[in-house]
Amino acid sequence: MSISTLFDAPRVDRSLVDPSLGDPPVVDPASPDSSPRRSLAARPSVSDSVFRSVAFSAGGITVVIMLAVGVFLSLRASDALGVAGWSFLVEQDWSPESKKFGIASVLFGTITIAVIAMCVAVPLALGTALLISEVAQGRVRSTLVTLVDLMAAVPSVVFGLWGVFFLQANVIPVATWISTYFGWIPFFRVEDATGQALTEASAFTSSAFIAGIVVGLMVVPTQTSVMREAFSQAPIGEREAAFALGSTRWGMIQAVVLPFGRGGIIGGTMLGLGRALGETIAVYMIISPIFTINWEVLKTGTNSVSALIALRYGESSSFGLSALMAAGLVLFLITLVINFSASSIVARSRSGAESN
Repeated sequence: MSISTLFDAPRVDRSLVDPSLGDPPVVDPASPDSSPRRSLAARPSVSDSVFRSVAFSAGGITVVIMLAVGVFLSLRASDALGVAGWSFLVEQDWSPESKKFGIASVLFGTITIAVIAMCVAVPLALGTALLISEVAQGRVRSTLVTLVDLMAAVPSVVFGLWGVFFLQANVIPVATWISTYFGWIPFFRVEDATGQALTEASAFTSSAFIAGIVVGLMVVPTQTSVMREAFSQAPIGEREAAFALGSTRWGMIQAVVLPFGRGGIIGGTMLGLGRALGETIAVYMIISPIFTINWEVLKTGTNSVSALIALRYGESSSFGLSALMAAGLVLFLITLVINFSASSIVARSRSGAESN
């Protein structure tokens, strides 16, 4: 039997086989459906409505508080900024009583300490995050996560005491070695006013280098948490595909995990940088405050905006408080820009797009 014979075969009327079936209904495609259509719009439950309202309220209150802080600092700093003007950003001395003051030196010290902290914290945080998400298993992983989270709960004053009484004495030989063999780099040079190299231990105490190490250890938990969450969201299918193609574990990490978590790495680094810029107590306990730009990071003497505010707040006049508020306003704006940039990078990363 050919195919054409099959198509030309007569059709059997169903009514002849089973009269109860009757004729099949004729549906006119042009006629509108008379049956009522089912609405797909879901009515939110009471719990969902309450949660949404609470979430929006919390977000709105947070924004209002942040704006209120900025407005408060701006109003309190207006007197000092009106007197100093743009020279407030380039003047090194801090003498509000003589109307000669600025944050050039303390801002330079703040950035120096933060950069040193990032050089210490980023490799530690990246390695710890990879260890937790890719190597450790079972109870070892949960234990490491708990230890990292507990490290974030250690008070700043404890880190400061540890840095002063333990870390400083053990870091001075390292700083001396760096200055001896890498002194040809201007940042690592430690010398007196005549240009002679200094080797005594007193020249390396209370430096930006020691403060940066302490602050770096303080921001490691924050950076580790952000990076670990980004790494853990790497697709399992791509991980298994890399292994199926003969990749080693490190090769899979290079090909899948690190590219996927690039946004988390950058975002965690910038969030840690924002924390490092605003650290106060630990820096205040370690550094020896000066009001000149010290390019020698291993040498005694540096300063930061937060340490300046903590040092001079109790003894300042009304105009001096206005000057301190101006310094706090600059630090607030810098930290705000860094945090917003970090949030934007994390949101635009591949992991953020996957989670939306």
